[in-house]
Amino acid sequence: MREFKKLTPYKEALSLLLNDLGEIPETEEIPLDEALWRVLAEDIVSPIDLPPFSRAAVDGYAVRAEDTFPAREYNPVEIRVVDEIIAGEESNTEVTPGTAVKLLTGAKIPEGANAVLMHEMAERDGDVIRVLRPVAPGQNVAMKGEDVRKGEVVLRKGHILRPQDISILKALGFRTVKVKRKPRVGIIVTGSELIEEFDEEALMHGKILESNSVMLKGLVEQYFGEPRFYGVFPDDEGEIGKAIEKAQEENDLVLVTGGSAFGDMDFAHRFVKLLFHGTTIRPGRPIGYGERTFVMSGYPVAVFAQFHLYVKHALAKLVGARNYEVKVRARLTERVPSQLGRYEFVKVWYENGKAKPIKKKGSGIISSLVESNGYITIPEDSEGYLEGEEVEVVLY
Repeated sequence: MREFKKLTPYKEALSLLLNDLGEIPETEEIPLDEALWRVLAEDIVSPIDLPPFSRAAVDGYAVRAEDTFPAREYNPVEIRVVDEIIAGEESNTEVTPGTAVKLLTGAKIPEGANAVLMHEMAERDGDVIRVLRPVAPGQNVAMKGEDVRKGEVVLRKGHILRPQDISILKALGFRTVKVKRKPRVGIIVTGSELIEEFDEEALMHGKILESNSVMLKGLVEQYFGEPRFYGVFPDDEGEIGKAIEKAQEENDLVLVTGGSAFGDMDFAHRFVKLLFHGTTIRPGRPIGYGERTFVMSGYPVAVFAQFHLYVKHALAKLVGARNYEVKVRARLTERVPSQLGRYEFVKVWYENGKAKPIKKKGSGIISSLVESNGYITIPEDSEGYLEGEEVEVVLY
């Protein structure tokens, strides 16, 4: 089998890839309840103040703070209650010197009041309360606009919408939101040894249950895309070529697993004009890219690494996503060696500020992915990290 004469350094290959892609121009207006994890297509500007009025942060009495300044438990100040309201109601009575309005949490602060005296800080006798402690101006009041000001940019284009983001959009009065169209991603799996349904006899005679397709579907959905599975194809040059051509016509990206090296039955890379083929990453060295098509390994662990190191960045570029990786700092629980010239993708389990490398090796050992929840990378000019060294972990 012919080997790679030259491996493209990881960052150089990634730069070639991202420079080849542009942001998808199409957008969609969708209901808020369908917007989770979608990518914003425009800045969100608040049309109102939030809260839209000053409101009580506790149950108690709306008062003029200065009326309470002399109050002490041994020398209470008496104030007359002139109205009572609940959340959602508004008092038409102005709070004047020596008066108060009873209200519940969330109720609008009446005119004249500038503080809320907690219910527990007063003793009531009919229409009179005896104030036991003073309150300061603004105390126990959620001020108008303290959450969001009218005209403020709340969320920016490229933001990935989380549950809390959808909550604030609803609170601001939005019913729909404009997001980027999901990139369409064609998935093609190749290999004559692969079967799609469990067959114990076939497995005993050298067949392998195909699993890359479901993993890639999940990863594509996780990173903004719409997966389209074209099937499992035997190592037939004609069939693979037709499948790639069809997928390229119908999708924004195409992922082909198997056939990325130079074996006699490795056909996939022959149908794509590649910008690079063979990079310094490990696992997954034989990856190639060109014409919006990734030619990937057949081994699941290598495919997983290739997706995280290349494909997810391509998907993010297509939708203009920002901050799409969750990164944390951690201390290594043991030494992680590497070989100069390799860009290592090392699976780890991150917990409580520590990163434990997964010892299981091999591009076909799927359980090593299951037992990990993140990865670290070791650049080509490093021989690894020492036990206790601080590293950056990308979570998945």
